[in-house]
Amino acid sequence: SFDNATSPTGNNLWGIEFGNDIFVGVGVSGNIVRSTDNGSSFDNVTSPTGEYLLGVTFGNDIFVAVGNSGNIVRSTDNGSTWDNATSPTGSALYGVTFGNDIFVGVGASGNVVRSTDNGSTWDNVTSPTGNTLYGVTF
Repeated sequence: SFDNATSPTGNNLWGIEFGNDIFVGVGVSGNIVRSTDNGSSFDNVTSPTGEYLLGVTFGNDIFVAVGNSGNIVRSTDNGSTWDNATSPTGSALYGVTFGNDIFVGVGASGNVVRSTDNGSTWDNVTSPTGNTLYGVTF
């Protein structure tokens, strides 16, 4: 059965991810929420951005979220604190995933970015399309 979880925000959340027994949700105006009790309740986390965050993923003990204006933020402490990563694009990034020790983000105008150092630095990748990419998975 499903129960409603208590949310600390009235804003839309666009993505949610689970890792290390922690749920992290991201959304409007840089909102980041976190649950340490299996999703029963969530608390607000201080965000380093006011930009919409549209996607979030988990890999190598790191949460990475992406959003408007090419924004990329990451947490190395189970979503407790977040820092901005330098993005190679100013275009919106809608989705992010992790696999084979690589984070990959996708977005507007076929933008594809990737990080091979746990989300610290990011590079543009040649995309086969100019169409907007909304999701990516591994």
